[in-house]
Amino acid sequence: MSNPQDSIAGDKAVNAISTDSLSSEEHGGLEIEQIAKQARRKVDKRLLIWYAFVYLIMRIHVSNITNTAIINLEEGTGIKKQLGNLTSSQWAWTLSIFYYPYMFFEPVATLALKRFSPSVWMSRIMITWGIISMCQGATKNYAGILACRFFLGAAEAGFYPGVLYHLSFWYPTDKLPLRIAFFYACGMFSGTVSGLLAYGISFMNGAGGLAGWRWVFILEGLPILFCAVYTFFYLPNYPETVKFLSKDEKEAILASLPTEAPTMNAKTWDFSQVKALFKDPTFVPFLMIWITHGIGGWGISFVLPTVIYELGISGTANSQLMTMPPYTMVFIILCGLAYFIHTKRLSPWVAGIGVEVLQIICYILLITVKHKVAKYIFVMIATAASQSFFAIIWPERIRAARGTTTAGLAIGVTNASCQLMGIVGPQIYQSKFGPTYRVSFSCSIALLTCTVASVSTAWYFVKRGDKARAAAAGNGDVTDTHVSSEQVAKEG
Repeated sequence: MSNPQDSIAGDKAVNAISTDSLSSEEHGGLEIEQIAKQARRKVDKRLLIWYAFVYLIMRIHVSNITNTAIINLEEGTGIKKQLGNLTSSQWAWTLSIFYYPYMFFEPVATLALKRFSPSVWMSRIMITWGIISMCQGATKNYAGILACRFFLGAAEAGFYPGVLYHLSFWYPTDKLPLRIAFFYACGMFSGTVSGLLAYGISFMNGAGGLAGWRWVFILEGLPILFCAVYTFFYLPNYPETVKFLSKDEKEAILASLPTEAPTMNAKTWDFSQVKALFKDPTFVPFLMIWITHGIGGWGISFVLPTVIYELGISGTANSQLMTMPPYTMVFIILCGLAYFIHTKRLSPWVAGIGVEVLQIICYILLITVKHKVAKYIFVMIATAASQSFFAIIWPERIRAARGTTTAGLAIGVTNASCQLMGIVGPQIYQSKFGPTYRVSFSCSIALLTCTVASVSTAWYFVKRGDKARAAAAGNGDVTDTHVSSEQVAKEG
């Protein structure tokens, strides 16, 4: 017959062992997370900051076409006049044509990063876009600028979504919001730099026998060639291949990634993941978000210097300087929102809807208010809010994509759909609708209202998908991360 005291003592011993084991596991988990945190700081310095710097340069050369629209108009050497007295419609097509190849090549270009390795593919993008960007300064007529803009879009396609795709190999999705926001904010800050550069370069008008707008393309296209050389030799490819991380740091980075995250050794193209992506109920709502906000929110950014100039507050040179505050506001607003999202004090969905509502209010006021200074303030706020939106929602778009092919294709297709902003946006904001732009602002209000509805729909499906996966994990069914979308659809 057993002694009750012995049983009690045995239970205490078992409990003590269990507690010790649990403490050991918790300690091990905390140690791995601390190593991963330390490793991510190193990756931030080598990967994130470099991409942010390159993106700033990229956005300068993307937006410089809008700055050239009004540069040196008073001297009679403006780009529209020198290319054959371009009409409002022709100038809109000059802006739009860049986005056609961008839209069609972007999904494939994003997956090509995995096929050719990030350092090789990104350096290729930078070299070709730098050369073609400078070629714009040599154009003589409407056909020439159209050709350059078309090939520039083809050359650059894949950079921005490629960066997001590359980051998903390194960071778990819950660590992405602040990083993507920083990367994106640096790119948007380019509007401040671009306006300042355009202001300075405008005084080079006539230097070397070239108009100021030609110098803008030449000088702003040159730096990226040097970036391409550095990228080819020093850009970190994957956690498994870098030398600046220790073995423990590599293992901690890989251990911190979710099981469905993209990996170096996975196939670039997995047809089952492609099918899962298109069956996912979040696919269409996310596309609608990027399309409607891209056109309705970003449309004004393609003609911002012209809109500000037509307010009649200042001349062309000072109008370039007046484009700087909106882009500075983007940096501040976006980093602030990202911090609150990163610290779990704010939902990205709530922040996204709030930003959209703010834009709608600004566009309504722009239609009704007459005072020029007040209109400039509303233009500034609307521009800043519009360009803060995508970085807030991107981590949720990436999180909803599961698998190496799924992530690459989802990011590429989603961002490709957004290029409609560059195709339709300049058409909506043609100068013939100025200086009031009531038609343009009304279109933006309607499109942004659709964005709010699309964000709400995507939020619903993502939340429902999270619950379905949590239920599957609770039942021990975690073997297939790609059936979740079909399961969510069935449960709906």
